[in-house]
Amino acid sequence: QAQLVESGGGLVQPGDSLRLSCTASGLQFRSYAVGWFRQPPGKEREFVAAISWSSDVLPYTDSVKGRFTISRENGKNTAYLQMNSLKPEDTAVYYCAAGEQYVGSYQPGYDYWGRGTQVTVSS
Repeated sequence: QAQLVESGGGLVQPGDSLRLSCTASGLQFRSYAVGWFRQPPGKEREFVAAISWSSDVLPYTDSVKGRFTISRENGKNTAYLQMNSLKPEDTAVYYCAAGEQYVGSYQPGYDYWGRGTQVTVSS
């Protein structure tokens, strides 16, 4: 059974960095595109970044450009989201998703979702 597990979230101060990991099992990870999404408190889930099976990267959502970087290590079945210069508005539950099609921000296009990891940015 395919499974995605996010890790690396936590409580940090503004300006700090975090690296989220998304580890896959039960699927041919190298054949899947990966997306990172987030759901701020009281808001809908939104797109953050996406990476293809060959590490092509789509434009990031505007609010994280220049601060967040998506990457993957197929040999470790893991994708990452490096988050720098964190702001309070980055506070959210962060989810990773995997899909056989490279659909970017189109959430219904993803086949598998993790349960999320909480990121809280507060002083």
